Amino acid sequence: MMRFSTLLRKPAEWMRTDGPHNDIVVSSRVRLARNLIGHSFPGWARSEERLKLLEIVRPAVEELPEMRDAFSQEMTKLSAIEKQVLVERHLVSREHAAKSGGCATVMNRNQSISIMINEEDHLRIQSLRPGLQLMKAYQVLDKIDDELESHLSYAFDRKYGYLTACPTNLGTGLRASAMLHLPGLVLSDQINQTIQAANKIGLAVRGLYGEGTEALANLFQISNQTTLGQDEKSIIEHLDKVIMRIIENEENARHKLVEDQPTMLQDQIGRAYATLRFAYVIPSKEAMNFLSMVRLGIDLGAFSDEERDVINVLLTEIQPAHLQIEAKRKLNAAERDVLRAEIIRRHLKNLTEPRFDDILNENPDDE
Repeated sequence: MMRFSTLLRKPAEWMRTDGPHNDIVVSSRVRLARNLIGHSFPGWARSEERLKLLEIVRPAVEELPEMRDAFSQEMTKLSAIEKQVLVERHLVSREHAAKSGGCATVMNRNQSISIMINEEDHLRIQSLRPGLQLMKAYQVLDKIDDELESHLSYAFDRKYGYLTACPTNLGTGLRASAMLHLPGLVLSDQINQTIQAANKIGLAVRGLYGEGTEALANLFQISNQTTLGQDEKSIIEHLDKVIMRIIENEENARHKLVEDQPTMLQDQIGRAYATLRFAYVIPSKEAMNFLSMVRLGIDLGAFSDEERDVINVLLTEIQPAHLQIEAKRKLNAAERDVLRAEIIRRHLKNLTEPRFDDILNENPDDE
């Protein structure tokens, strides 16, 4: 089994590899909720019931071909900071990190598949892929789900489908989401109408770490809300179509900003570059938003395309728990701000000054 220190050494695969539409879609995630017949849902189960279920489920998960040399650990055996690292990497939910006995997490070596045991449901199986790859993420899970179902007795009803702790997951038990980088819509004040339009057609729009969190770095999670009465393929196809429309809107917003406000874009990207390259103290929110502007600069051709993966990794590695793992001790907010600036300077030391020629050449009369 993989140790936690080994897991930390490498950023997740989805942060380091390109995917379709990866200038706007950072990652795709699909999650399946499953429960076993004859066992109380985790929220209702006593500690001994959760431990008994863990003894049944965990070996079946660890024996999956996809989980060879996996990381597998009970949540009570991880420190608070280690649990928070898993949250910051989107490998477990905040709720799972806060759970007590009888809960565990199993994930593969490249951190593209993560299985939470005894979260809100007995099993929360998730697949993460770079760019817009919802169907591919689902196909990976479908295979794992079939394999687990051949060893475990799932709670299933002919009328309602897979039975889940929360009624919103009834049916397929599927939640699909994509993480979108939308600075164009934010800078042009179109983001609220985009969110409202998505809500009207039954989709949820959330911040960086899901429900109730802020959209830092202009990153938004778009996901389905309905799982009952539709099959998996229909849910994913609908979400794909909406995301393609949002991608088009973001591209149009960026193009219009380049046409109408090139100097404002230069200023935003230039300030972000200067601060990130030379700051010695930087709070989390400021760092995230400046990294967003540099990522936009990469998309517009002001920086090399190769820097995008560096930015993706930094967005995670400057989070509080990652900083404290790096320092090997608990840090207060001021100490984190200093270490964060140091890590950013180190990662971006080869980032050359932004080249705005392409942007300016499209708008010679604007200067």
